[in-house]
Amino acid sequence: MALARLVVIGFVVLTVVYICLSFYSRARRREKLEAAWDDDGGPGARAEFVRRGLEDYDGSLRRKLILGVYVVPTLVVALIIYFTNFA
Repeated sequence: MALARLVVIGFVVLTVVYICLSFYSRARRREKLEAAWDDDGGPGARAEFVRRGLEDYDGSLRRKLILGVYVVPTLVVALIIYFTNFA
């Protein structure tokens, strides 16, 4: 029962962290795109430039690396449990 509680609470906490990190990263990317458009006076409308840049960001490696929020803590907890019980 304690393991189920740990898994559920851990999943909820990691989901909140993932959502916050995802929003923060996207907002930073938007700011950088807007600053780039302001500096260079990029082609077309600013909103279109930012929209295309965010579409590129959605498929980027950085976006996928944020999923490490789930993987790294899960592996650390699993290793701690393993070494505590079996090593």
